[in-house]
Amino acid sequence: MPKVNTVHTSGKRKKATARATITKGIGRIRINSIPIELYQPELARLKMLEPIQIAGELAKQVDINVSVNGGGVMGQANACRTAIARALVNYFDDRTLESTYRAYDRSLVVNDARQKEPKHPEGRGARKKYQKSYR
Repeated sequence: MPKVNTVHTSGKRKKATARATITKGIGRIRINSIPIELYQPELARLKMLEPIQIAGELAKQVDINVSVNGGGVMGQANACRTAIARALVNYFDDRTLESTYRAYDRSLVVNDARQKEPKHPEGRGARKKYQKSYR
């Protein structure tokens, strides 16, 4: 049984930041006040449901509210899944659940720190350079 009533966690991916609040409940999950069952696009919803499906019955004992902003759709989905997985691990203080998450996908409990490389001068992007003629 959990030691605390509420746990606040966060997850990040690229420019997206998600903050999850977990409390005792009946299994409701909301992303920016939208029930996860109605969240679009479907691929992002399936991504966010991964930590809940792995947790199984534990997830039906709690309500999870996630607020996410910044980044794109899939960046937000990955930030949400990290925040949800961390919240479940911290709320239930369950190291076996954490090791299960790590075995499935390490980014469930660890932020993915990779960022877009910024554009550099003398080029159209981060790596591409304008062509030289030497004549």
